[in-house]
Amino acid sequence: MRPLLALNFFMADMQAGIGPFLGVFLLAHGWQSGWIGTVMTVGGIAGMLMTTPAGALIDATHSKKLFVIIPGICTVAASGIVLLSQEFWLVATSQVATAIAGAAIGPAVAGITLGIVRQAGFNRQNGRNQAFNHAGNMVGAALSGFVGWVYGFTAVFWLAALFGVFSIVSVLMIPGDAIDDDAARGLAHEPGDGKHARGLQVLVECKPLLILAAALLFFHLGNAAMLPLYGLAVVADKQADPASFVAMTIVIAQGVMILTSLVAMRMAEKEGYWLVLLVSFMALPVRGVIAAWLLNRWGVYPVQILDGVGAGLQSVAVPGLVARILDGTGRINAGQGAVMTVQGVGASLSPAIGGWIAQELGYGPMFLILGAFAAVSVALWIVFASLLKPACAIKPQSNETASPAAGIA
Repeated sequence: MRPLLALNFFMADMQAGIGPFLGVFLLAHGWQSGWIGTVMTVGGIAGMLMTTPAGALIDATHSKKLFVIIPGICTVAASGIVLLSQEFWLVATSQVATAIAGAAIGPAVAGITLGIVRQAGFNRQNGRNQAFNHAGNMVGAALSGFVGWVYGFTAVFWLAALFGVFSIVSVLMIPGDAIDDDAARGLAHEPGDGKHARGLQVLVECKPLLILAAALLFFHLGNAAMLPLYGLAVVADKQADPASFVAMTIVIAQGVMILTSLVAMRMAEKEGYWLVLLVSFMALPVRGVIAAWLLNRWGVYPVQILDGVGAGLQSVAVPGLVARILDGTGRINAGQGAVMTVQGVGASLSPAIGGWIAQELGYGPMFLILGAFAAVSVALWIVFASLLKPACAIKPQSNETASPAAGIA
């Protein structure tokens, strides 16, 4: 379990260490907000297209650790490429390569965790994983801000590469025989079932999964661009040092996420995942209003605290709910990938939409528009509450008589 927790700690900065700093790095090299959002969107689309196939591969493979090692190598390479040249197509290529490799890391770690602790222990272990993941993000961001302030942006990219190396070392320390590959994919073990996974059509026939994906799409359409564009807005107005301010935005959010991920774990056990996700969706519209109103270095505190609430709750609830819904189908990791693909549609479009709105209308209206997207998520979650609540409930493993996948049409 210690190597698993270490993996979650180090992979946080490997995944997000470059992203928040990339915008201000490119801004310092003469890029405009529209093109910065576009290059981020290109990488996001590439990752989005690969998440479902990657999840299906993780379901099928007995070498799940490989899908963590490859993203680690790509992170190291991408850091070097961006430092060598800031040409649009070279930067875009590095982001595409990293996104494609990183598409598998979320489902891979969820699958490894499920294979070790099984369904009964997944909620609690996933909560601990996410607490370590957010702690890794917070420490990585603090270190990035410090080394960026002292040594310049070059050191930030080298730090992300170093965390990639540590992630590879951590996953190699997990014994291969500790992972039950059937449990990792949620394969049923009923007598006479032959332990066969259902076809991938299970993902499009499962109503609770489709509603979850749609709600997450609208949430991430508004959420993904808020952090990098808030940093751009304040830095462009020369109200803060670029590296240290971006680092502060991440540290505040991730510090809150550590607490909310542990709260989400307990809250899910008592109330189920439905309420956890509802609260997470409601945080974004409020965050958008505050971001538009407090567009200065002091506004970072309430804006990023709310980011921590929304993202921290979802980091526990989304993987846990997908694992509950698809338990017994043998397609849990494909389902994780499918949900990531749909929410990736929103996340990949968000920087481009937000960037161009900011360029044409200003940052204040842009934050209000981004925050309004989550109102659709709240509406979906409330309208379909009667269908979602049974799938969102957590029951003791010994009392389970039917898979939550019973919500499949």
